[in-house]
Amino acid sequence: MVADYASYLRLELSLSKNTISSYCSDIEKLYSYVSGDKGDSADGALDKVTPELLSGFLAAQLNASLSKRSQARLISSLKSFYKYLEIEGIITSNPTELLDSPKMKPYLPTVLSVSEVEDIINSVDLSVEEGHRNKTICEVLYSCGLRVSELVNLKISNLFLPEGFIKVTGKGSKQRLIPIGGPATEALQIYLGLRKLKKVNKGCEDTVFLNRRGGKLSREMIFIMIRKQAVVAGISKEISPHTFRHSFATHLVENGADLRVVQEMLGHESILTTEIYTHINSERWKEGILRCHPRR
Repeated sequence: MVADYASYLRLELSLSKNTISSYCSDIEKLYSYVSGDKGDSADGALDKVTPELLSGFLAAQLNASLSKRSQARLISSLKSFYKYLEIEGIITSNPTELLDSPKMKPYLPTVLSVSEVEDIINSVDLSVEEGHRNKTICEVLYSCGLRVSELVNLKISNLFLPEGFIKVTGKGSKQRLIPIGGPATEALQIYLGLRKLKKVNKGCEDTVFLNRRGGKLSREMIFIMIRKQAVVAGISKEISPHTFRHSFATHLVENGADLRVVQEMLGHESILTTEIYTHINSERWKEGILRCHPRR
């Protein structure tokens, strides 16, 4: 049943692999619960789950100290799964109808200042083997606002550097063109020149960023590299590759970029997702006023 649900998410909703994995993981947790002692009445059957059993499952998860955001994701997974069962005619009564997601404050992500971005990029040691690659990764993340999955899957054939664009494949396999700035273009040209001298594994000939063994970089390797580089640059904020994406969007909005344009460049399906960067701008504006006001 969960495998069929995963196919539905992939084929019908065109969700990303990571989202599908997260949703299915949540449903597997529910299956473990209803198959255990507290779910004997359901005999482990997900299509026999009652609202009362769901309430017990959610209470057990809350006792595990889930954050409100994780709680909301869990409830979203449950609602999506039982909506699927309803569509397929497997159930006639949806046990998630009365479930409400927890109210959350607007999520304001960590953002780097322009000088902090520059400090990280300038702190990369270009004398080491992976130096130019790591600097280029930072430049491209910030210049184009890429997701880390888009970065590791970036293709040489999708670089149109003379025209000032790159093409990326985002969530749901949707492709978009993104302008790329001068520093990132220059860094790419230098890195690609050095890349030609390296060993490249079969199947990775068109992949831009490679590891030392000539294979494709993993998401985890990018996370580790970015966090290490932040420490070298003296940045105390807890950051990830996604922080460059948040900083890219925030700096564009702060400098007057049209929100619809930013939405297109980020690959957001809804403008509501992009509007978070106007909240960040407002928060900074408010902090500045309160910091400077004589009767703050």
